[in-house]
Amino acid sequence: MKFPCLLALIFILTSCATDPGGSPPDTDWAHYLGDPGTTQHSPLRQITADNVAQLEPAWTYASGGTDSLGRGQIQCNPLVIGGVLYGTNPRLHCFAVDAATGRERWVFDPSVHNERMFGMGNNRGLSYYTGEDEAGARVQRLFYAAGPWLYCLDPATGELVTSFGEGGKVSLRTGLGEAAQKQFIVSNTPGVVFEDLIIMGGRVSEGLGAAPGHIRAFNVHTGGLAWMFRTLPKPGTAGAATWPNPIDKKNGGANAWAGFSVDHERGTVYVPTGSASWDFYGGNRPGDNLFANCIIALNARTGERIWHFQTVHHDLWDRDLPATPVLITVDHDGKPTDAVAQTTKSGHVFLLDRDTGEPLFPVEEKPYPASDLLGEYTSPTQPLPVAPPPFARQQIDPEALYPFNDTINKEARALLASVNSGGQFTPPSEKGTVIFPGLDGGAEWGGAAWDPVSQLLFVNANEMPWLLKMNPAGALADLSPGHAVYSTACQGCHGARLAGGGVFTSPPLINIGERYDTGALTTLVRNGRGAMPAFGWLREEQVEQLADWLLSIETERDIDKRPAKRTLRENPRPNWPYPYVFDGYQRLTTSNGYPIVAPPWGTLTAIDLAAGTIRWQVPLGEHPELVARGISGTGSENYGGPVVTAAGLVFIAATLDEKIRAFSAASGELLWEAKLPAAGYATPAVYATGGKQYVVVACGGGKLGTPSGDQYVAFALPGRK
Repeated sequence: MKFPCLLALIFILTSCATDPGGSPPDTDWAHYLGDPGTTQHSPLRQITADNVAQLEPAWTYASGGTDSLGRGQIQCNPLVIGGVLYGTNPRLHCFAVDAATGRERWVFDPSVHNERMFGMGNNRGLSYYTGEDEAGARVQRLFYAAGPWLYCLDPATGELVTSFGEGGKVSLRTGLGEAAQKQFIVSNTPGVVFEDLIIMGGRVSEGLGAAPGHIRAFNVHTGGLAWMFRTLPKPGTAGAATWPNPIDKKNGGANAWAGFSVDHERGTVYVPTGSASWDFYGGNRPGDNLFANCIIALNARTGERIWHFQTVHHDLWDRDLPATPVLITVDHDGKPTDAVAQTTKSGHVFLLDRDTGEPLFPVEEKPYPASDLLGEYTSPTQPLPVAPPPFARQQIDPEALYPFNDTINKEARALLASVNSGGQFTPPSEKGTVIFPGLDGGAEWGGAAWDPVSQLLFVNANEMPWLLKMNPAGALADLSPGHAVYSTACQGCHGARLAGGGVFTSPPLINIGERYDTGALTTLVRNGRGAMPAFGWLREEQVEQLADWLLSIETERDIDKRPAKRTLRENPRPNWPYPYVFDGYQRLTTSNGYPIVAPPWGTLTAIDLAAGTIRWQVPLGEHPELVARGISGTGSENYGGPVVTAAGLVFIAATLDEKIRAFSAASGELLWEAKLPAAGYATPAVYATGGKQYVVVACGGGKLGTPSGDQYVAFALPGRK
């Protein structure tokens, strides 16, 4: 018989020891998303359903680095250890403040130590190590990534620990091979510390020229590479039979960008991986493509694979596993079972045995249609869990489209009729295929919160449809050289009309000459910046052609200017190896900017993982302009996850209406909400210091058209110590 994990027992015992409304003992938020199992749970009970409406800002910290153009963001789930809060700002500066007052202690600027580190970026958290160095001295280390580097700081001073790596930093390209030294790799999400190792994933390009997504562990003292697990397997090794032999050098990805969870008792790290590159065409990678789109259990000491479970075969839909696996103990078949709960972009939860990877509820391999794209391969079946049921709609209902205006409803009907809309795993097409939930999910990187007592999993979701359209690459011959390069390298994020937006909130590029000259623009394309990768696969003349074309676009009319007849030598198409070009990340909205589907457009759901059922679901967020017209309860797109407390409260910000809310964990009733200085697209942290419980969230804005901010706001009850 399996016993509940030690972590769940600690939660329960601590909850019982703390009187509701009383003064709690100092309680840290010492790991990304709360604990090594990323349960996003706090044992604190001072804030209750009876007093939560009294919450007020206790302190605010302006971290600096905000952006007047609305491109800056903060997605950081901060650490709180020993009365000190550690976080990051929109320019990836790391800082420490007093957790009771918000008073600044120190700031670390990575650009001082790396002249190519500039501009905005995303960071979702940090990692903390405490232990003994090789000489037996007690040490603490703070790790976080900025650009292509992993930094090691002294948490007391914010200074680099120069004995780590190259004067305090290690390249995230370490061990990935010669080609990767010029490829894009960053780590938006922190690694996990296990014994004397820090285990790292990373974000790589999703297009041509992507680096491999291998998992690596570094020694926390020296920065030396301790082990590496290849997510793109070598010939003759496990998983290699699911790829061509050898794997095409143009393929990369299968990377773990969403973060890890770790079971210290078992010595196991649980890894969620994303799709193989190129994201939307896989004709050159027939097969299931292990270890892309997998939950992988690795020996944390050696990197050896224990088990894996693939959630999507041969991904063509960018169905990365978007969040950390949550380590739980759940009552199943009459006994407590240690399990892994993995949320997905498609709106499902895979519940797997923590030791074997076997599903606790049946998973069916369901047949799906083949692709009609030239040379494409599609898996004949895809795995879907029988239970719990999906927490997001799986297909657009033509009878449930935008309901608030008849003209817009007719427009939505016509738009839906013009594209393919067959539900999950309908292949990409030239006509355009609806992805619903969209390319961002469904579940996203904010993670899910687990209550070990009620055995409820709380997950927020988007219900925004997106359009995935593939264009024949032969059409590149009709474009100017620079326009053709744009179509293959930039269009996916910035759009065919240079309007920006998309999955990475990319800026518009019309009139880019007002911000860049030729030299600055070519440097940006070659080196990348923030969320933008470097385009090392472009030839020098192509970079120049791209820059010349972009700098000539002053109005949208300029995009369609036809070039003079060109020779084949001038045509950049031979450098593009695929028969199709991605049309770009497009939300499927009507002319008024709202989703074509009827609400809810964002939800918060409580899932009973013991029973495999949904306990409740409520809309999450509002559109203020619709509320002003008397239309409420729509929900909104949301980024950043929930936290749940032992007092039965679920705290979440995440929404574009720039609010933070508290819901009843038992019923989903809204108990409290407060306006933030900017939208809180981040998962909150819950901690106690000096006898007071705090809920803190980063208010960075910058997504979904909302203004950027730089503040962290901590809420607490008034009149406490």
